[in-house]
Amino acid sequence: MKKLSLLFYYILFIIYEEIVLSCLLFKTFPISIWLIALFSIPIAIILNIISSVFKPKVNKIITYAITIFIVILFGAQIVYYSMYESILSFYSILNGGQVTEFMDVIFDMILRNWYGILLFLLPLVLLIILHKTKVIDFDRKKLKETVIKIGIFALVQIVAILCVNFINTNDIYSNKNLYYNVHIPKLTTKNMGFLTAMRIDLQRFAIGFEENLAIQVSNEPIQEIKEEKVEYNVTEINFDELIQNEKNDSIKNMHEYFASAQPTKKNEYTGMFEGKNLIVLVGESFSNIAIREDLTPNLYKLYKEGFQFDNFYTPVFPVSTADGEYITDTSLIPKEGVWSFKEIVGNYMPYSYANVFETLGYSSNAYHNHTATYYERHKYIDTMGYNSYLAVGTGLEDRMNTKLWPNSDYEMIDVTTNDYINNDKFLAYYMTVSGHLNYTKIGNCMVDRNWDLVKDLPYSDKAKSYIAANIELDKAVGELLKNLEEAGKLEETVIVISGDHYPYGLTLDEINEISTYKRDDTFEKYRMPLLIWSGSMEKPIKVDKIGSSLDILPTVLNLFGVEYDSRLLIGNDILSDTAPLVIFSDRSFITDKGRYSAITGEFTANEGAEIEEGYVEKINKTIYQKYQMSRLILENDYYRIVLQK
Repeated sequence: MKKLSLLFYYILFIIYEEIVLSCLLFKTFPISIWLIALFSIPIAIILNIISSVFKPKVNKIITYAITIFIVILFGAQIVYYSMYESILSFYSILNGGQVTEFMDVIFDMILRNWYGILLFLLPLVLLIILHKTKVIDFDRKKLKETVIKIGIFALVQIVAILCVNFINTNDIYSNKNLYYNVHIPKLTTKNMGFLTAMRIDLQRFAIGFEENLAIQVSNEPIQEIKEEKVEYNVTEINFDELIQNEKNDSIKNMHEYFASAQPTKKNEYTGMFEGKNLIVLVGESFSNIAIREDLTPNLYKLYKEGFQFDNFYTPVFPVSTADGEYITDTSLIPKEGVWSFKEIVGNYMPYSYANVFETLGYSSNAYHNHTATYYERHKYIDTMGYNSYLAVGTGLEDRMNTKLWPNSDYEMIDVTTNDYINNDKFLAYYMTVSGHLNYTKIGNCMVDRNWDLVKDLPYSDKAKSYIAANIELDKAVGELLKNLEEAGKLEETVIVISGDHYPYGLTLDEINEISTYKRDDTFEKYRMPLLIWSGSMEKPIKVDKIGSSLDILPTVLNLFGVEYDSRLLIGNDILSDTAPLVIFSDRSFITDKGRYSAITGEFTANEGAEIEEGYVEKINKTIYQKYQMSRLILENDYYRIVLQK
C-alpha cells in the first residue's frame, strides 16, 4: 500500500488552518485562498524538509511537535483576537509576560472559542489516525528528493511574489503595499494568511521597518485662513524656516504635511470652560450600555445635563487599554506592531493634559487602582507630565484595600480627592479598573459587591455582571460630585469620562441584551460614551456630529480655550465644523457620508449622501497619512523639534 506523502499532509494541514482562521476572524471564506495557498505551500515544504532528514522515529516526533505548535499558534490567535481584535505580533509576545495576571480571562476566552480550537485540533487527530494506521510516510528522504523540494519551494515562492507585485497593485492597501510598504497585519492575514503575516512581522521586528508609501493628499488651500475673518486653533510655527533648514527628508516631509494641514476653527464653545478645574476619567470597558437612570444615576446625570455626544465611537486597537488610553491622552494613532504607550516614554508631549494645564498654574495628579507598572504606565504618566502618580505599588495600597480584583473605583476616588480638591486650580486624571472583565459573580469582587442590585434584571448573568461592575464606577462619580459640592468646587469643575475600549468581555449578543438598539459587529459595537459635564452648565448640549476617542483631547483643549496648534494633533475638535472621520485599527472608517469596511472592501453611503468619484480612495489616503504622521511623531520626538524652545 502506497503511503501518504508527509508533504501532502503539511500542505493540507496549513491551508486548512488558514481557512478555518479566516472564517472565524473575518466571518467569510477567504476570497484570496489562491494567494494564501501559494504562500502556504513553501512553508509546508520547509516543515516537510525539517521532518524528513532524520530516522523515522525522530521524524515522527518532529512532525507531532510541529503540528502541535502550529495548532497552539492558531488557537492562541483566535483567543487573542477575541480580546484585542488584532493579530499577534512578536513585540507583544516578547513584552506580554504581565498577561499572566489575567489567566482567568484567558481561560474564559478559550472556553468562549472552544469550537474554533476544536477545529484547529482536527489535523492533529488526523495525524494520530494516519500514524496509528501506518498510512503516512515518516521515512528519511534522499538528498535528491530534498533538492527537488527546495526547487519547488523557490518556484512557488517566486510565483507568489510575482502575484503580489503584478496583480491589483493600484489600491493603497493592495497586496503589494501590504507586503512591502505598510504594516497592517489584519489585512495581510486576510489576504495572504496568518503565517505569512507572522513571518513579515518577525522580519520587520528583527531588522526594523519604516513605511515608505508616498501619498499626496490635497488639502484645502491654506490661504483660506487669511481670507476668512475667523480664528483658528493655531500657534506661531515658522514651517518655511523649518523646511528650509531640515536635512532629514522624513522630518522635512512632516513639516510640509503639517504646514499644509487645515487647522480647526474656533467656535461658539471655545473657552466655555476657561479657568475651570478638570477631572478626566478613562473608564475600563466603559460603554453607554452602562448608563442607566435606575442603576447608574450619577453617570446618567452627567449625560443628561452635559454634552450629549450620541454618535461617538471608541475603536479598539491592538494593545487594548494601553492604546485606548494613549489615543485619548495624545490624539495620536498608535503605531502598528509596538506598544506606543511604552515607546512614547521620554518624548516631549506639550499637548498632554498635565503639560498644558501646569503651564496655566494647575496642580496635576494621576491615579490608577491597579499595578503602577502595568504596561510601564509609571513611565508613561511621567512623560505625560503629571507631578504625582498614585497606584498600587506607589502608595495607593496604604490608603485602600488593593487586594481585591478588580479594585474599587469608588474607594480610589474616596481616598484621593483630598489630594487636590482644595487647590486653587487642579487637574486630576484617573484610569479606572472596576469595569474589567471577567463578568462573573465569582472571581469579580465588584460584581459580587453590587450583585443584589442587578440580580433580578431580565438579562444573562454576564450582562447583569457588567452592569454590576459599572455600578462601582457610578458610585465613584457620585462620591466625586459629593466631594466637589462640599468643597464649593462643583460649578468650577469639568468632568470628562470616556472608555478605553468596548466591553469585549461580553459577546455581541450579550451587549445587545442591554443595548437600546441592535448593534453590529463591524461598527456599532464600538459606539461608546463621551461625557463632558460641568456644574456650571445650565442645559444639556446635544451633539449629533460623529466623533471618536481621537478627538477627545482637541475638543477639551478648545473648551478650555487653551492655546494649541490643531494641525499637530491627528484628531479634531468635535465641536468645530471640520468634516468628521472615525478611524478603525483595520483602516475601516465612518464619515458623514457613509461607512467603509476594509475587510470586505464595501462602502455603504448614508441615505441622500452625494458621493464623488474616488471618495473612498481619497479617505483611505487621508487615513494612511494620519497613521504615518502619528508614527513619525512618535519615532522622531517631533514635538520637541517643532515646539520646544
